[in-house]
Amino acid sequence: MKTAICPGSFDPVTLGHLDIISRASKIFDRVVVAVPVNPDKCFSFSVEERMDMLQKVCAAQGLENVVVDRVEGLLADYARERSAAVIIKGLRALTDFEYEFQQALTNKKLNPALETMFLSTSAEHMFLSSSMVKQVAGFGGDISHFVPACILEVIKGRLCQPAAEQREGDALA
Repeated sequence: MKTAICPGSFDPVTLGHLDIISRASKIFDRVVVAVPVNPDKCFSFSVEERMDMLQKVCAAQGLENVVVDRVEGLLADYARERSAAVIIKGLRALTDFEYEFQQALTNKKLNPALETMFLSTSAEHMFLSSSMVKQVAGFGGDISHFVPACILEVIKGRLCQPAAEQREGDALA
């Protein structure tokens, strides 16, 4: 059984993430969506919340060969422990490639049996990032075209600034 790992911050989960996970699930027998525990990074959602969102999204899409797990430590070690052969990374643009290529080479050095496969993001999601979703939501914008419907309210509840607060904040700027 070929197992692939699809790592990411997923803070929050976007339709771009779902696109890559779904496509990977058609290529591999098993896909582990790996959510990092990184105390040095400030996330909008806890590891448990991000994992819960991913589980809901994958279940809603019927992705039965996808499991969600947390990663503590190096991804290369995690892949070895899970007998994963491949890391799947989505690329939106050339700027993503430089960073992801560096990560791929580092993981290969740490775990020579591990390969990295890059999937180009579908054209309709090339602009999409978790950071962009957070920015639009923070200003009260409509994020319904950017995130899966089954978790929209959870994301809005955390990230969307009420219109009155937004106007007050704008007045201070």
